[in-house]
Amino acid sequence: MGAREFTGHALSGADGSHRHEVDVLVIGGGPAGCWAAISAAAQGARVLLADKGFCGTSGATAPSGTGLWHVSPDGDARALAKASRLTMGGHLAEHAWMDRVLAQTWDNVERLKDWGYPFPSDDEGKLRCTSLQGPEYMRLMRKQVKSSGARILDHSPALELLVDTQGTVAGATGVNRQSGDTWVVRAGAVVIATGGCAFLSKALGCNVLTGDGQLMAAEVGAALSGMEFSNAYGLGPAFSSVTKSLFYNWATFYDAQGQVIEGAGSSRGRSVIAQQLQTQAVYACIDRADAQIQAWMRTAQPNFFVSFDRQGINPFTQHFPVSLRLEGTVRGTGGLNLVDESCATSVPGLYAAGDAATRELICGGFTGGGSHNAAWALSSGFWAGAGAAAFGKDQHAHTTGVFQRVLQRAGGVALSSQGATAYNSQALVSAVQAEVFPYERNWFREAEALQASLGRLDDLWRRLRQSAPAASATEAVRAREAAAMLATARWMYRSALQRTETRGMHRRREHAVLDPGQRHRLLSGGLDEVWVHTQAVRDEVAA
Repeated sequence: MGAREFTGHALSGADGSHRHEVDVLVIGGGPAGCWAAISAAAQGARVLLADKGFCGTSGATAPSGTGLWHVSPDGDARALAKASRLTMGGHLAEHAWMDRVLAQTWDNVERLKDWGYPFPSDDEGKLRCTSLQGPEYMRLMRKQVKSSGARILDHSPALELLVDTQGTVAGATGVNRQSGDTWVVRAGAVVIATGGCAFLSKALGCNVLTGDGQLMAAEVGAALSGMEFSNAYGLGPAFSSVTKSLFYNWATFYDAQGQVIEGAGSSRGRSVIAQQLQTQAVYACIDRADAQIQAWMRTAQPNFFVSFDRQGINPFTQHFPVSLRLEGTVRGTGGLNLVDESCATSVPGLYAAGDAATRELICGGFTGGGSHNAAWALSSGFWAGAGAAAFGKDQHAHTTGVFQRVLQRAGGVALSSQGATAYNSQALVSAVQAEVFPYERNWFREAEALQASLGRLDDLWRRLRQSAPAASATEAVRAREAAAMLATARWMYRSALQRTETRGMHRRREHAVLDPGQRHRLLSGGLDEVWVHTQAVRDEVAA
């Protein structure tokens, strides 16, 4: 499939769906989606937000505490903050985008203060704004979305985008998971804020993050960027879904005999942990935190300790087993490619924000949980909402009969296939996981293993294309999740194969050093035929 092609069938007017007409449709109800809805509504747009779960409680942020890249404009604090990230990310980030995010994050934190978010105070009475408690944050964001005048469709995953005859994105269709009813939204513009893809690895809050938005966008011709930077593994207890890794900076790692594993660590020693986990168990103990640090930890991220308390384990004195759980593009940086400062994609009417969009612009090839991710979500969401509002309102003002346009459904995979044989969504998910979970394939990459995985993944895709469409709306959701994970795996491994160096989180066994000649981005896309090509990084002088 070419970069601007789409498959589709005409949208009928008598299929019993719940119908809505708005200027902006936001797909996804995490931080980026909420900020997009609020920002679009502030521009006078009519806004509808459709969330796969319950907006305010679903996604990776809602159940967790998260750091925030909130840096004072005074002195050289921001210059230092940018410099550390630039090197870590392999010099693929851009100063202009980092400056924009730092400034927008500062401004949006002021909004959060005005809305009543309970930032804690330090000993001098100054508010500490470098972290957010997910439950309080997202509860407030839901409230603000509703106060803005935007409407929310909860438990309503989108299944496919709608396009007009010119290829402009003009809405989406989906289903309500509770009632089984379908919905159709005609919109002047759409914001994809569906999060990244964690391949149903059971990481906390990632059960809804299956790459759906990226699949929908690719079906209308959107490109992705940085998909090789998608092998982020979260560190956490083997018996828990919590992968908040900050506290492991105070941990020592041991083997089963209680011997210290030299070189193992959270920030810069995960490769040692991954190597060890291929043959034997690894244990941790947060035994380098003093009493004051321990007390702070309990306050900063209380949910980190829930699983320990339930099992009667004291993580400060007892050894406990750990694992590395794949979080893909949720903590990676790959996502939909952005073509301008409004967070527009290359497809008219389609915008992207948060983990659904590439974070290379501020992180290059490496990021982690929270901090930059949280700042990117609130900034890119704010810009995408405003950009979509301007486009959507302009469509409404200058296009005759904008909501009477003939539209087509752009989704083909698992929805409009012509085959007779149904496929098993869970079996497909398991097959994809078998290719992307193993450390020896995805953490430690090499050409032979990548090519072998791609051969199997491509075969799965051909079989999926030849299968019968989903038999029900409920099955359609599962089928699209499976298809999105398969598509994501193919984009990321095809990109990883082309980047013959080690840069950021992308590691190649046979190309173990950074190659200065490969300081470029890799754009990717396509469905039946995946394509990858290079894009130059803009050279700038640091501000």
